[in-house]
Amino acid sequence: MGIFDQDVSEQSSMDCPQLYEPGQLNLLFNKRKFFICMAHGIYTSLVLFFIPYGAFYNVAGEDGQHIADYQSFAVTMATSLVIVVSVQIALDTSYWTVINHVFIWGSIATYFSILFTMHSNGIFGIFPKQFSFVGNARHSLTQKCIWLVILLTTVASVMPVVAFRFLKVDLYPTLSDQIRRWQKAQKKARPLSSRRPQTRRSSSRRSGYAFAHQEGYGELITSGKNMRAKNPPLTSGLEKTLYNSTNWIENLCKKTTDTVSSFSQDKTVKL
Repeated sequence: MGIFDQDVSEQSSMDCPQLYEPGQLNLLFNKRKFFICMAHGIYTSLVLFFIPYGAFYNVAGEDGQHIADYQSFAVTMATSLVIVVSVQIALDTSYWTVINHVFIWGSIATYFSILFTMHSNGIFGIFPKQFSFVGNARHSLTQKCIWLVILLTTVASVMPVVAFRFLKVDLYPTLSDQIRRWQKAQKKARPLSSRRPQTRRSSSRRSGYAFAHQEGYGELITSGKNMRAKNPPLTSGLEKTLYNSTNWIENLCKKTTDTVSSFSQDKTVKL
């Protein structure tokens, strides 16, 4: 699952080549780190054993029955171990993906399904000698004191690691810690005004003569009639008289031309 983890963004990795120095110099895995991990494992093992052992010593369940048996102790310690490891992996994960969620929380669900299957009547009927503790898991995990022991064991195992990392990041932060802190500060300080406002375009009526069945404005546009300059205003009476006379002559010529053309067409048809 470590291949899916990402402590900083890819842009920060490109901008800061110094992030690759700990891996090149073996600063993340050496003898010192190995003995620290070994000491952590020994401490966790002692907590997982002695806290349930002290809690189960000479104790009875809610129903008055004795629960300090070997199998109940094993179920409690194994459940605490799975939860502690899952919480530890969750604390070590910096970049969450769907695969991380499936494997971390799915491992807990898989453990409980296997646990109840191993203590079921069906598996006892198939392998009576190997799985003789029928119903022990169900009886143990229904006791409130068992879950209190599991919670206490988990907190005692994880809290020293959380406290150590908190002090280390606060007092002696690495370059990765500083970049992660800077990235979080950038996300919080990003102004809302930097976001581009979404403008809604208003619909406008356009001519669709290219797709219509009737003649549109194409001839008008190509002829250039709408681009002709308007006639200047007429001020004097003489100008108005000349303008009206000119219009009358143009109309007369146009009518004469139309009459001649129509007469020619009729004559051609008769012939």
